[in-house]
Amino acid sequence: MNETSLEALWDMHVARMSDYGFDRLIYGYTNFRSGVSLGDVEDFFILSNHSREYLDKFLGEGMYFHTPMMEWTLNNSGAKSWQAVHDAYDAGLLSPEQIEVYRVNQSLNLTAGYTISFPAVSSRTKGAISLGGRSGLTQRDVDDIWAQHGGNIVLINNVAHLKIHSLPYTYPERELTKRQREVLEWVGDGKTIQDIATLIERTPATVEKHLRLARQAMNVETTAQALLKASFMHQIYLPESQS
Repeated sequence: MNETSLEALWDMHVARMSDYGFDRLIYGYTNFRSGVSLGDVEDFFILSNHSREYLDKFLGEGMYFHTPMMEWTLNNSGAKSWQAVHDAYDAGLLSPEQIEVYRVNQSLNLTAGYTISFPAVSSRTKGAISLGGRSGLTQRDVDDIWAQHGGNIVLINNVAHLKIHSLPYTYPERELTKRQREVLEWVGDGKTIQDIATLIERTPATVEKHLRLARQAMNVETTAQALLKASFMHQIYLPESQS
């Protein structure tokens, strides 16, 4: 995987998974998990080839939190067949919210697949990918595919997961300016407001302004939080050619 942009990487991954029979994917990652909360949905990093209408419902209406696989994803790493969902539905073990998600997916022929939950590097992070089987494939078909190729599929997805987080990405509505990135980086290096003012040849008031705007862009209250979130979002300490 030598791609240098997320778009190229994702397009390649979607094509590769389609070769195995999985043509509807949702990849999600957060750095802001706290207990059972995954943080603000606007802070999620999402890649998907589902329709905009489905994603608006899945994310905008909070359907993601009631997917029958969510509890397993939060508490495990590895791969899980969606047969577990069908079994829970047949046994009457799903909550009303989970049943609603199940029925929405059934209406879209999103009935067979696997979920991969990636190992977390800390208690604050969580990443997973939903691999929906091609329309017309049964769960038994998908399980047969997995029996043959599951090891390779898991490996490919784990490599893609790691590659995604080696590439810079931004959230358009939360993108820092070059100057905001610069002053945050100096803060991260332990410089004071006066130090930064001297380094960038501006007044301390101007430095304060850039930090305030950086906090607003990151939607946080403190500069320390802005520094942390900007780092998570790969918006600071970028090579000069990418800044």
